[in-house]
Amino acid sequence: MDTVSKSAAEPRTAVLVDFGGVITSSVLQAFTAFGASLGGDPRLPLDLLARDRRSRTLLADHECGRLDAGGFERGFAERLRVHGADVPAEGLTARMQAGMSIDQDMLALLGDLRAAGRPVALVSNSFGTGTYDGVDLSAVADAVVISAEVGIRKPSRRIYAIACERLGIDPEEAVMIDDLQQNLDGAARIGIEGVLHTGAADTRRQLAERFGIIA
Repeated sequence: MDTVSKSAAEPRTAVLVDFGGVITSSVLQAFTAFGASLGGDPRLPLDLLARDRRSRTLLADHECGRLDAGGFERGFAERLRVHGADVPAEGLTARMQAGMSIDQDMLALLGDLRAAGRPVALVSNSFGTGTYDGVDLSAVADAVVISAEVGIRKPSRRIYAIACERLGIDPEEAVMIDDLQQNLDGAARIGIEGVLHTGAADTRRQLAERFGIIA
């Protein structure tokens, strides 16, 4: 007898969604473009945030609200300088995100989901200031969970649990859309299925084909 997968056995009725890299264009591409503007290795900012212990600590403290944007900018500018990129600290996070734009197709998808009665929660690791400018979050999601506001960041399972609690659903009823597999892995630890986002059309297709969530 074929084993029925959990995603097939459990109805999925709600959607959790990332902001940077899902509702916006690629964060990774924006950070790489910023790195290229420094005149050295374009991968330097991403490499430091992924592998440099001090940079990773700065990012974790900032995303969890323990360190404000100015503190992160001063600390990360120093880490960049140590690795050969002399950059001013003020406005650093805005410059890192300058290449990002809002994906109107994703906003349309989320609007369609809500119009179809599918509850949506935004689950986002905060970064810098002004990240969410230009987007009416209340028009995008029924619940908004920002890491710095709750003191927990993805991929901690607790941040996904908070989102489910705010929607009034069990984790087994939810699908998480994110552009980073590590964040989907965190959500999976409490029973949330994942869609690895590469574009609005593919995400819409996966929601429909894999989970029967028709927008």
